[in-house]
Amino acid sequence: MTTTFKWYEIYKVALLETDWSKMEKRIRAAEAAIGERKLEFDLNHGGSLDENRAITDAIRSLEVLKAEVAAWANRREKDAS
Repeated sequence: MTTTFKWYEIYKVALLETDWSKMEKRIRAAEAAIGERKLEFDLNHGGSLDENRAITDAIRSLEVLKAEVAAWANRREKDAS
């Protein structure tokens, strides 16, 4: 993708976050930015094929990251007990 979109920058921040306690917030921000971009697609006939593919990939990656954060939170909770 040659053009960098706002959603992509926010998504990268989520992927590169190393503080587990901040990841959930970063993921939510990325999902919100992607959601806003998808709403823009409704107004401009769907965006480019490349960006649509990138969004699909980003959503899948965020789902994996959310599962990892949930597992981390469960381990943390278990360790605190």
